[in-house]
Amino acid sequence: MNVTPSHTMHDEINPRDKHIGLMSNYKRDPLTEKITEGKRMAIVMTHFGTTHNDTREKTIDAINRSAQTLYEDITVRDAYTSRIILKRLRDRGEPKLNLPETLEHLRSEGYTHVVVQPTVLIDGLEMESIRKDVTTCRSSFEEIRVGSPLFYHPIDYYRAIEAITSDYDKDRAYVWVGHGTYHPSTAQYTMITYVLREMGIDNVFVGTIEGFPTQEQAMAELRRSGHKKVTLVPFMFVAGEHAKNDIAEDWKEDFEAEGYEVDVLLQGLGEHPGIQALYLRKLEDTVTYSEWDIMSKKKIYTVTGEKMD
Repeated sequence: MNVTPSHTMHDEINPRDKHIGLMSNYKRDPLTEKITEGKRMAIVMTHFGTTHNDTREKTIDAINRSAQTLYEDITVRDAYTSRIILKRLRDRGEPKLNLPETLEHLRSEGYTHVVVQPTVLIDGLEMESIRKDVTTCRSSFEEIRVGSPLFYHPIDYYRAIEAITSDYDKDRAYVWVGHGTYHPSTAQYTMITYVLREMGIDNVFVGTIEGFPTQEQAMAELRRSGHKKVTLVPFMFVAGEHAKNDIAEDWKEDFEAEGYEVDVLLQGLGEHPGIQALYLRKLEDTVTYSEWDIMSKKKIYTVTGEKMD
């Protein structure tokens, strides 16, 4: 089995982004070329999940279908990571599998090589959970790889921001409202703001519901900008509970109380064709390239005394 990716991992890297280390930290190692007689490969699209069927169809189901279209000869399954969502779905008769359950099913069906591709935004608690789940199941497969979240390498920030803001009105402000986390990865939201400003985008502001930067911090930045018309944008893969309740109600009321003319874009990032394309690109990268383990690199350094190029 040999599926040729639509790009190389290093396509379109701006000279300013050479520091991201893609060239030295990854090696071409197509998983599809290892699927010889008796071997089976599967892809697991791994989502936080949602109980809202309307947004699920436009986001989770849509990208699952796109992954299957991209790799039509490879089995594509999906898994949810949120135990709360899994319980709610089970209670209403719509059971879904979590990641360990999905991997166990694949093992029992004789799959030997697996790619787990998350639709997570940042490299925080959900990615930590996914990697731990994979670690517990790794011995059940000949090889299992985990793809990266939407924002991982610095170049991801430029690509994602360009996709999201391509049709924005320069005379209007946009507040991206993320979930937020107590994990140190909350710093990634600040990096998003940094890259926005470097790209010359000064009408987009970032806040989170449960982390840093806060609503108050996003509002303070907005106040300094002078904009009076604001669109609140769920900075989440799906537009579910948080989007419909916290953002469309609580945040909207809070911003209106400050005198802003506010509307809400009830659309998850997973609905955006450009964002879906970036996730599929990450899937292709994970299938085609393997990442150098840091300890393997250190062994080479011990012998050569030099960094790898």
